[in-house]
Amino acid sequence: MAVGTQKDYYATLGVDRKAKPEQIRKAYRRLARKYHPDLNPGSKAAEEKFKDISEAYEVLSDEKKRQVYDQYGFYADNIPAGGPPPGSRPAGAPGVGFSGFDFSDFQPEDRQTGFGSSLRDLFSFFRGGEREREEEGPERGTDIEYQLHLGFWDAIRGTQVHLTLARNETCPTCKGTGRATGPEMPCAACGGSGKSARQAGAMRFSVTCPQCGGTGRTRKACTTCAGAGVVRKPETFDVRIPAGVDTGSRVRVPGKGNAGLDGGPPGDLYIVTEVEPHPFFERKGDNLHTKVPITVTEAALGAKVEVPTIDGPSTIRIAPGTQSGQRLRLRGKGTPSLRGDVRGDQFVEVQIVVPKIADERSKEILRELARLNPPDPRQDLKDYYGGK
Repeated sequence: MAVGTQKDYYATLGVDRKAKPEQIRKAYRRLARKYHPDLNPGSKAAEEKFKDISEAYEVLSDEKKRQVYDQYGFYADNIPAGGPPPGSRPAGAPGVGFSGFDFSDFQPEDRQTGFGSSLRDLFSFFRGGEREREEEGPERGTDIEYQLHLGFWDAIRGTQVHLTLARNETCPTCKGTGRATGPEMPCAACGGSGKSARQAGAMRFSVTCPQCGGTGRTRKACTTCAGAGVVRKPETFDVRIPAGVDTGSRVRVPGKGNAGLDGGPPGDLYIVTEVEPHPFFERKGDNLHTKVPITVTEAALGAKVEVPTIDGPSTIRIAPGTQSGQRLRLRGKGTPSLRGDVRGDQFVEVQIVVPKIADERSKEILRELARLNPPDPRQDLKDYYGGK
């Protein structure tokens, strides 16, 4: 007789099989607050769900138990009095009989050696007996992320914003414990026994209740926060946005995240900025890019041209023979950098504007210019295709 589908503790908590202990603990506490029997009076479904997540957490939160669960697909703290139930034995495993246990999860090398070291490791864990649930200490509050829309000049120069945010604060009644004052009551998870039943196939095991730690007693949930330990409350405060933020920048405001649990520190607030584009300046990192039109004469003979910068007008020199699309660099005329007291550069791309010729005199001058300057600018293309 084989064991049916085992419980997937990872799916119960909604975490990945490679989840870190901190992720497992946060997932458990979130689900525990949602399905706690004191918060769902009369709900059998919530009670069963709470037992399942408590069972999953009790195994996955313990490194050694989790290792055994990952290897064998289940975990039990001890074997019932009298040893394992008699039954058929798998071939090659004399003296080891588990009626109702599916050995198909063992690797082929384990079968060839009569389940050698793997099964001995499993039994050594069973004989270790039950261990008390590790008490959870203070837990840091979660961080908050806030999207902030900024104008171009506010982002360049920096600004101060007035924010009103709803955030979790420590419950003033229970001081973050989530439990009401007064006499203790029988634990709803274990019925006051301090033990929780677990089954793996035909075997049933008794383990320490993860909710009450084996005491069988607990207090009712705080009526102010419904057992969460925190209450939602809006807060208004000012935040300084530094000069030079860009779309996607994250400004950290320490201690303005959600309150911690059981005396833990609060999380942080992260302001993620979204900056409006500018019609003339294009930003790429800390550098600014602009396009400036120039005349044919300025490009051919050279000139001094005034261009806008974020600091005001600045003059650049156009060298004789400048081509359209050529870029000129203005050092230190870009945006302030968030990495320190430095600035990026501004790159000016010149674009030659060809005038519309209407009168014959201008046309004659251009024809004369062509005669005086016979080189063909497309000669390289002709040479290339002519050689094919």
